[in-house]
Amino acid sequence: MSSSPQNSAPAIQISIAPWLTVADATTAVAFYKNAFHAVETYRLEIPGGGLVAKLAIGQAEFWVSSAEDAATVQGPVGGSTVRMILTVNNPDELFASATSAGAKEIFPVGESHGWRLGRIEDPFGLHWEIGHPLL
Repeated sequence: MSSSPQNSAPAIQISIAPWLTVADATTAVAFYKNAFHAVETYRLEIPGGGLVAKLAIGQAEFWVSSAEDAATVQGPVGGSTVRMILTVNNPDELFASATSAGAKEIFPVGESHGWRLGRIEDPFGLHWEIGHPLL
């Protein structure tokens, strides 16, 4: 026995994307656009000043939203439980762009453990490792 759907909707591509909750999503979105050349692909402004946005850096997508209260910004272990790994062809260039846009250097781009990688902390307290595996 087979059944066919009434509508032939396109198949949904299965994926997973991080969702970053920050105190000020509007400022965060502007930072990610400037620092990482992110492209905003979705924006929902919430009455009262909140924001939900979907951003893309190349094929990589992630979400950013405003925290409803200070408690939602903190992770369950007292700090952020998210660290992003942004894989790019030229980590030195994007690292410099991020620090010029206001990110704090945690460690500079270098080669270790099979990667060319550096880490920054964005103005919202989230850590981003920027690099690529060495071939």
